[in-house]
Amino acid sequence: MGRWVIPEVYPLLGAMAIVGGMVVFSLGRHVTMNPDVRISKEGRKQAVLDNADEGERYAEHGLRKFLRTRTPEIFPKLNRFFSDPEKST
Repeated sequence: MGRWVIPEVYPLLGAMAIVGGMVVFSLGRHVTMNPDVRISKEGRKQAVLDNADEGERYAEHGLRKFLRTRTPEIFPKLNRFFSDPEKST
């Protein structure tokens, strides 16, 4: 068994575990919350879906509402420091 335990593989296994967790989370979110996915038989019978409010709730989630009020900058304080002419003396 000692021959199969290679310490150099541990970071790769860790990265693959993180990516696998992200995939499971994404698939679970889409299956349970996406308004276009119908798992029950009653939901699949409908030819035309009348679910505009459900789609709106799905598209306008909390993270998107939070980020809408923010400026699209990665380092706002650093940008202000270098762009303010009074501080660059």
